[in-house]
Formats: sequence, structure tokens, C-alpha cells
Amino acid sequence: MSRIGKKPIFIPDDVEIKIINNEISIKGNLGILKEKVSKEIKLRLSENKLFILRSEETKKVKSLHGLYRVLIKNMIIGVTMGFKKELELVGIGYKASYNNDILDLNLGFSHSIMMQLPKEIIVNINIEKGKNPIIILKSCNKQLLGIIAAKIRSLRIPEPYKGKGVRYLGEEVRRKAGKSA
Repeated sequence: MSRIGKKPIFIPDDVEIKIINNEISIKGNLGILKEKVSKEIKLRLSENKLFILRSEETKKVKSLHGLYRVLIKNMIIGVTMGFKKELELVGIGYKASYNNDILDLNLGFSHSIMMQLPKEIIVNINIEKGKNPIIILKSCNKQLLGIIAAKIRSLRIPEPYKGKGVRYLGEEVRRKAGKSA
């Protein structure tokens, strides 16, 4: 058995789980998340534990076993505590603003970039004088949060010579030496 997949998932008291036709619905204080589970994977709920079982021993089913356990565990963490990603805008004149689900970014291009964000994403922008602007993204859906953060970062990937661009907070950018005189 998969080392990850065979571990039971402990369910907190404030989380409600429903399993209907291989679709799991998890409701917590931060929202509701749903996931369709493959037919080869069976879910068994007993007391405050959720067990993920597989129907056969093929390579495909073995790989799905651990995957669904991690996805369901992330869903439980998401509806109880939530997830957060922080992006830092490094560069002169780089700015960000957010209103009405539209993120407006000035990243050194001749035009500003406007991005429509889903309703599930909560955005805060910290702007302090003398420091780089920081975009804080919060959501209960880890998968969606990662996709949106990666899409924002891809608009201006940090370059290796001056380090300018959009980066995750705390990310180390390997710097190259410029031209020698």
C-alpha cells in the first residue's frame, strides 16, 4: 500500500463531510469544497476518520491512492484554516491595486495589466514607503490559489541581472554578474 494513502485523515469537529457517488463535499467555516474521486478509489467514513481505499493493485490505482489522500487533506485544511501566498513586486515603479475583483498591475511595461480574479480569492495589498509592494492572496482552495499566484508571477518573472520582477516572498533569485569592464 501507499505510505501516504494508507494513513487515515482525522476530521475536525467543525468540518462536515458528505460522500455521494464518489464525489466528496467538505464544508467548514471558510467555505465548501467539492472533489470528484476516481471510481477505483473508495472512501470510507467512520467516526472522525476518513479512510481512502483502493479497489485493485494496478500502477495507476496505486498512484491515485496517495494523490486523493493529499487532495482531500488539503481540502480539510483549506476549509478550516485556509491558504495564503505572498508575492513581492521588485522594481522601480512597480505598483499594484485591487478593486471589484480586478487586479491592476504596473510592471514596467508601457501599459498596465488588468487581471480578473475569481471570487474565491481574497486579495490584500501592502504598500509601505521605502519597501516593495506585497500582494497577499488568500483562499480555501489550494489548487486555485497556486494557479493564480503562478499566473501573476509569470507576468514578469524575476530576471537574474538586477532581480526585478514578481517573486514569491522570501524567494531567492540567483544573480548573475553583468558585463566586466
